[in-house]
Amino acid sequence: MFFHPKILDTFSGYNHQLFTKDVLAGVTVGIVALPLAMAFAIASGLKPEAGIFTAILAGGLISLLGGSRVQIGGPAGAFIVIVYGIVERYGVPNLLLATAMSGVFIFLMGMFRLGTLVRFIPIAVIIGFTNGIAILIGLSQIKDFFGLKIEKMPAQFFQALQTLYQAADTVNPVALALACASLVVLIIWKTSRQHLGWLAHIPGTVVAMVLATIATTLLNLPVDTIGSRFGGVPSGLPHFEWFPISWDTAQYMVAPALTLALLGAIESLLCARIADGLMHDRHDSNQELMGQGIANLVTPFFGGMPATGTIARTVTNIESGGNTPISGIVHAFTLLMIVLFAAPLAKNIPLASLAAILMYVAWNMGEWQKLIDLKQFRIPYRITILSVFILTVILDLTIAVQVGLLLAFITFIYRISSLSRCERAEGKDFAALTSLQGQVDAYRIYGAIFFGAVKLLEKIEENLPTQTLLLDLKNVIYVDTSGMDTIMELAHLCKIRNIQLVICGLDHQPLEMAERSGFIKMLPRDCFCPDLYSGIEIATRK
Repeated sequence: MFFHPKILDTFSGYNHQLFTKDVLAGVTVGIVALPLAMAFAIASGLKPEAGIFTAILAGGLISLLGGSRVQIGGPAGAFIVIVYGIVERYGVPNLLLATAMSGVFIFLMGMFRLGTLVRFIPIAVIIGFTNGIAILIGLSQIKDFFGLKIEKMPAQFFQALQTLYQAADTVNPVALALACASLVVLIIWKTSRQHLGWLAHIPGTVVAMVLATIATTLLNLPVDTIGSRFGGVPSGLPHFEWFPISWDTAQYMVAPALTLALLGAIESLLCARIADGLMHDRHDSNQELMGQGIANLVTPFFGGMPATGTIARTVTNIESGGNTPISGIVHAFTLLMIVLFAAPLAKNIPLASLAAILMYVAWNMGEWQKLIDLKQFRIPYRITILSVFILTVILDLTIAVQVGLLLAFITFIYRISSLSRCERAEGKDFAALTSLQGQVDAYRIYGAIFFGAVKLLEKIEENLPTQTLLLDLKNVIYVDTSGMDTIMELAHLCKIRNIQLVICGLDHQPLEMAERSGFIKMLPRDCFCPDLYSGIEIATRK
């Protein structure tokens, strides 16, 4: 079926017990999502309500329309760097346009069944940009972590370092102490969960945020808060607002939108695969993309930011007992209730505490052990990871991914071409060839005949026999258009020199390619035989 959300498959056998588990898990994830949603939005250069509204709308739509039973959608740390760059360069209205356009791209990816192709992105590229993004997230939070007096942080790496250096003498000791205390609470809460009893179900991020807020309120600490910088969080429902769309603007937002779409698709499907492993289930990758595409298309019209599947909240959902998309819908409803009835309490949340939470998230999202273990891998793998990592940090994520994919592509072509080989069939294996050396030559080809390995056939062209050429393709698993063109050129050269060409063992994909290209019609039927032995018999008879 073209459009079939996963939620439609979960009602069979659904009962009160499962519903109770979903509700409890949804409430837990909603509480976890609150500080993260605000922190991600603030770090992206947006108001905190942009993150909350995204978690409500996009989170609910992804659960309702997606292809995973337990995936939780919303704003993600991976988007911070990209969103901040778009906001700084193009402004918030164009970010909304780029987000909506990315939703269309993601939906089309799912509609054209491209969900499985996203999985083909090499792990080296994913590790490189994940670690790079983690570094940039941590860098972006230094300002609020130390309470530095910086009006606006630049998006570029070196300019950001220069800005932080110039403001190093404006450290707020109270903000630094509050941030460090929040970080200590997060670490202790995680390492001591087995000793906390029922309190272990309360997320550490919520505990750190609540304690920091209470301390800021009671002690009237001189630190920046959501209220002092943003005026608090609106206590009403998100409302529809049309933003201007024109072709003159949209054409400049295609590249940012494609970046958001590609990153969102990768992040979402990686998260869904992790959830599959924990739940022993299988998600529908194309349906997940279509659901996510609709969510990203709708959310900007309510002031939201890009959304995707989120690993931390999804794992929390599973660990809390979530079994169906109902838990994701409850998570969105929980956030909505918080906005409606507890929004005034958010104005005293200190930004230093949210910065500590984001630094903690950035540290946990990075796969640092993979960088430490680089010496165990081959040089091309190391170059790919380090190139993507460094380019993500100092230049741009889009460039980093493009370079990473190019390096991975070149490495793959080299590896496959090195596995393809051509061997002369020696006379000791085929006695009939001994007396006909130079008149009848036989070659066995292994691997794939593609544009990276056509040199194998070119070497044969340089040493053609005088009478018959036998090519054993039994061990060839793949032939592309360039490879088939080279084979046809060889056949044409043999015809000019009056050399009989016999093809042995042509089967499966190579046979299909030979038929589609018209190569089968170029040679007489008796020039095709099932194996090399039969080909030698044909050659020696003549």
